[in-house]
Amino acid sequence: MSRRIQQRRSRIHGNGVFAAADLPAGTRLVEYKGLRRTHEDADERYGDSLDTGHTFLFTLNDDYLIDANVDGNVARWINHSCAPNCQAVLEEDAGGDPQRDRVFIESLRDIAAGEELTYNYGIRLSVPHTAKLKKQWACRCGAAECTGTMLQPKS
Repeated sequence: MSRRIQQRRSRIHGNGVFAAADLPAGTRLVEYKGLRRTHEDADERYGDSLDTGHTFLFTLNDDYLIDANVDGNVARWINHSCAPNCQAVLEEDAGGDPQRDRVFIESLRDIAAGEELTYNYGIRLSVPHTAKLKKQWACRCGAAECTGTMLQPKS
């Protein structure tokens, strides 16, 4: 793990990742790593457990996702926020192989040492956002502009 970031307990939820040093805006901090799976494989493997509001699955593209439950790194502990200080950046494979696409977490603004790293998970579900789903995917970021859910508004 980079000396610039460290994992520890979070006030937002469970584990978190924090700046171990001052980080300038636009800094690539960490790659989100894990096993590449097809969406179908993940659905088969995790089934209903995907509906718990807690997952280490990161969608890469229409074909693949990253399963950080297997060979994941510290990036899986970065919490969601409605007012994030980081963003997830997709880097498509230069050779056009969707299984080799990558995701990096980069700072959106200057981040002070000791500050928790967060990004907007951008969770989009095709089903109606019921009260039960919103509760399952509850946001605990504490930001003034918190929407109360990690689910993104339908477009």
